[in-house]
Amino acid sequence: MSQHREFTYPSADGIHAVHAREWVPQGQPRGVVQIVHGVAEHIGRYDHVAQFLREQGFVVCGEDHLGHGLTAREGELGFFAPKGGWELLVRDIRRLRELEGEKYPDIPYVMLGHSMGSFLTRTYLIEYPGTLNGAVLSGTGQEPAPLVAFGLGTARLLCALLGPRYVSRLIYGISLGAYGRKFPAGTGQGSWLSRDEAWLNQRQGDPLCFFKPTVSMFRDMLGGIAFIGKPANLAKMDKETPVYFFSGDQDPVGGEGKGVSKVAQLFRRAGCRDVTLKLYPGGRHEMLNETNRQQVMEDLLTWLEEKVCPPI
Repeated sequence: MSQHREFTYPSADGIHAVHAREWVPQGQPRGVVQIVHGVAEHIGRYDHVAQFLREQGFVVCGEDHLGHGLTAREGELGFFAPKGGWELLVRDIRRLRELEGEKYPDIPYVMLGHSMGSFLTRTYLIEYPGTLNGAVLSGTGQEPAPLVAFGLGTARLLCALLGPRYVSRLIYGISLGAYGRKFPAGTGQGSWLSRDEAWLNQRQGDPLCFFKPTVSMFRDMLGGIAFIGKPANLAKMDKETPVYFFSGDQDPVGGEGKGVSKVAQLFRRAGCRDVTLKLYPGGRHEMLNETNRQQVMEDLLTWLEEKVCPPI
């Protein structure tokens, strides 16, 4: 049974109430882990991860981004904002970090971002250096700059021609829709996410998942990906913050391991002194929902204890 509380706080857009969750352990907490979810999902999908960390003494928190989960109003799934959506999300993530930091000021604070959430976390590391004791990046990657620029230009053009709420089959088909092509069709459009068919079926039955993003969401997300790929921006990160990358070596977002390794190397070239990379053989995109997720969570705990929060 899930043991969490739900609350809201004002979004940086001045319009929405951001829906958030918090899981609090019994006794004195040893650290805070803020989860930043990916595209077309919501923080509720991380309950099993939060419960695991809670049982290990961690406070866990996370929010539903604009255009996602319970933060989105009717008809808004897949839409951040008319403009500046990426920065609004980063500011909402920052606000939750401030709120939790005020409640727990004297214990380590870690941010765990998955997929699009890893891109947001990487943006956070650049814009708010020194405000985390550790960062965990799950299912990240980095497409070549020319490809990102092409997608960004196309999304901007479609926004101008058809409006920011337009849903383009073309852009979806060459991005998220392309990831499942190499995997068995029997598990449907989510086959690239995990080998666990029961888990995929559960996600496919979730009305808050699998919506198609608007062209403005793609515009904002690709703009964010371009931002985090520039060495001049990476140089702004706190070089002392330990970073843990983990991914499946069959994850198409991470270029089957190559893209993840590329990002880890970018961090090292930027001067980051403590970068750990772990690739799981046969694993796909959502390692925290894979067939070996228990091992993945235990490996995460080991890293947390070695780098951030020593065992009590």
